[in-house]
Amino acid sequence: MKAARIHQHGDASVIRIDEIARPVPGMGQVLIEVAATSFNPTEVALRNGALRDLVPTHLPLTLGWDAAGTIVELGEGVHTHAVGDRVIGWIDGAAAEFAVADAASMVAAPAAVPLADAAALPLAGLTAWQAIERARLVAGERVLINGAGGGIGGFAVQLAHRARARVIATASPRSRHAVRRHGADQLIDYTATALGDALDGPVDVVLNLVGLGREQADALASLVRPGGRVVSVTNEIEAPPGSGMTTAKVVARNDPAQLAALVALADSGAITIEPTEHHPLGELAVLHRRAETGDIHGKIIVLPAA
Repeated sequence: MKAARIHQHGDASVIRIDEIARPVPGMGQVLIEVAATSFNPTEVALRNGALRDLVPTHLPLTLGWDAAGTIVELGEGVHTHAVGDRVIGWIDGAAAEFAVADAASMVAAPAAVPLADAAALPLAGLTAWQAIERARLVAGERVLINGAGGGIGGFAVQLAHRARARVIATASPRSRHAVRRHGADQLIDYTATALGDALDGPVDVVLNLVGLGREQADALASLVRPGGRVVSVTNEIEAPPGSGMTTAKVVARNDPAQLAALVALADSGAITIEPTEHHPLGELAVLHRRAETGDIHGKIIVLPAA
């Protein structure tokens, strides 16, 4: 089978499409024929070695964390799934034609979208869910979502809108229509307007989804009312002295129960899954290079099969 692997850390040229043996599921595992994975910008840091202290790896390493596919074989002791089940999950080694996964980590795929498109949901959806949960949004509050045009941002806007918050979203012109469709009440084109100039007063909550320098982080925190909240999924943001503000950094965790809840929302129409692009596995290195130049928006689906 084909798999996108790295044999060493480095630039995008270290990504190789290898022909390797199909894995065999062990105790409590399932074998999935992968319909698709999706590209997450964090995988750039996995590839170049920046995550070695946080995410221990053994080389060669098959890339890919999001998986959508069909179960083709059950390992010993698996009774919660059946061969033929269409599933999604956050796993290791999803950028391949087949992948093994713990059965407990896989949930039924949403029926409302094509199976390949459902690969957009696990990592980005769970990150958005947990960030919104940590923000403790109250109906009517004003939340500024910084980075709403990204993969996490699309789900965060929808979940914040569902919580009946007033959503103020930063997005570039290429993402504005999708962000508005997802439920943003106000759009700020960060490429043309300073955030402070576009706001009509402080917000209750900032949800930050992009990497920031210290000066940028301080400026973002200054937009929050005294006693408000800042939640970031990238770098930590410090509260201004005497502001009474609370800050938190969210590191997403794999939670199948929450993922199943997101699937239910997708099937009910409460949230939508809208990938922006589809590419074959052989173009994964190109996507990594694009991510390093800031040329990625939304969720990109990667298709292992020819």
